[in-house]
Amino acid sequence: MKKQNILKELLILTGAIALIDISVYFFLIPSHTAISSISGLAIVLSNFIPLSISAISMVLNVGLLIVGFVLCGPEFGYKTVYTSIVFPIFLAALEVAVPNNQSLTGDQTLDVVAYILIVSVGLSILFNRNASSGGLDIVAKILNKFFHIELGKAMALAGMCVALSAALVYDSKTVVLSVIGTYFNGIAVDYFIFGQNEKKRVCIVSRKEEEIRTYILHELHSGATIYEAIGAYELEKHREIIAIVDKHEYQKLMNFLNEKDPDAFITVYSVHDMRYKPKTR
Repeated sequence: MKKQNILKELLILTGAIALIDISVYFFLIPSHTAISSISGLAIVLSNFIPLSISAISMVLNVGLLIVGFVLCGPEFGYKTVYTSIVFPIFLAALEVAVPNNQSLTGDQTLDVVAYILIVSVGLSILFNRNASSGGLDIVAKILNKFFHIELGKAMALAGMCVALSAALVYDSKTVVLSVIGTYFNGIAVDYFIFGQNEKKRVCIVSRKEEEIRTYILHELHSGATIYEAIGAYELEKHREIIAIVDKHEYQKLMNFLNEKDPDAFITVYSVHDMRYKPKTR
């Protein structure tokens, strides 16, 4: 990778980490909730350990990196190492720049909502750059390797354990907010990562096949594939048109189908990723 590309990559990762740190410092910490992150665990531990949240986060992140390298090998790459170290450094800078930080909203629930929205954007940027914020991602990888738990489930398990740790210090409302916040944080991250690029895979069996094919190709300017299909009941042969369209095209296509052939058999699937490599001549 060229030096310019590495510099650009590090700047993007740094911006994402700064966004995450802002959400943690101005919303998560004032809410006292422990939402699915090393920061959440650090907030709880700060009640027992006479260190700042940034210092606890640094110890946890570096400790998990070492454990991860020992147990899983060098699978994390420079991006995870970079983000794991830069995160607590930025957090420490905010602690110095804005001491005695108070809630910006004055409401614990609103703090949680604001945190989820902002941190999800930062995490989605890291994900799209094939990076992570370290911390619980390393825990999930360890659980996956030694206990054969799927990575998604391992992340959810680790996140819920952090959320429930709030019960050691805080009242029941804070614990409930931590658990609910952890759940909706996962949903928000999925939306920002996958929802923006979501497309629809529309499968159509219709008597108006030629009109539908023409509409998809020349009105929507989209592609389509036609498959031979055989009905299991009477072994009748049909031709199925399959098209992948964005949300706007999907609505136009459904309106056209309702008008041209209300009896068409249609199935719709959500598509989050497509890979296509054009042939080179």
